[in-house]
Amino acid sequence: MSSALIYTVFAVTLIGLSVFYLFFYQQWRRERALQRPFPEQWRQLLNTQVPLYRRLSPSLRQQLEQRVQLFLSEKSFYGCDDFDVDDTVRLTIAGHACLLILARDYSDFDEVRSILVYPDAYHVRDVENDGMVVSVSNQIRAGEASSRGQVVLAWAECEEGAVNPNGEHNVILHEFAHQLDYLDGTADGAPPLSGEQARQWQQTMTRAYEHLRHSLRHHQHSWLDPYGATEPAEFFAVLTEAFFQQPKHLNDEQPEVYKALCGFYRFDPLTDVSGDQAAPVAGHPKTSH
Repeated sequence: MSSALIYTVFAVTLIGLSVFYLFFYQQWRRERALQRPFPEQWRQLLNTQVPLYRRLSPSLRQQLEQRVQLFLSEKSFYGCDDFDVDDTVRLTIAGHACLLILARDYSDFDEVRSILVYPDAYHVRDVENDGMVVSVSNQIRAGEASSRGQVVLAWAECEEGAVNPNGEHNVILHEFAHQLDYLDGTADGAPPLSGEQARQWQQTMTRAYEHLRHSLRHHQHSWLDPYGATEPAEFFAVLTEAFFQQPKHLNDEQPEVYKALCGFYRFDPLTDVSGDQAAPVAGHPKTSH
């Protein structure tokens, strides 16, 4: 065999492998992962740690299990401050996080690569530079999200959200909502939408955000966690907590906001069946971003 032929065969093989890796490997790997049976122990943990799981239709429960299975096979968990990340921790975080993409495409979480878990609220040294003055502050946080694909969570806060499913706070939902917000490159309270849906979202959320800020300025009772008034990104994350944790209250207080969130998440927590139309697991989103 001539050297030219050897080179041609090598080049064609390399190109073929590159094409497979770039366009088909991820889907192939995910299909293989889903061929493995979902462990019964995981199902029991979802049943106890993710209360909404118990109320889903059988098809939606299976869909959540598939997303959890992919999430656990692809994301890396790290315990901080000697915290032991066991199956309870992993299933609790994955189960709540995947509620956000239950009826959306799994690829929405492609950029999430690692989850760091502290046993409790943790200290962060924050440095701000306004161009003239550098200020340093020590903050206590329950969680944070990064555009670099990293989510940090305090397990004590995660547990609180799991055992109090109708409560106001759920740090897992909150931080993974930020990850969805990052899909268009920046966390600005407007996740990627298109056309009329984007226009309606902008109008509805702007009115609701300004209403919340106006209520707080005039010391009126807020229908939502006041932290949502700090900036639009936090408004979206806090709304997401309310949408999954207190859907009836949110719908009663802000029906247009609730409708917009139903459209984005393609799921209605009040009926548990409106998102029953399966979304593709490994392909592209149903709607254009």
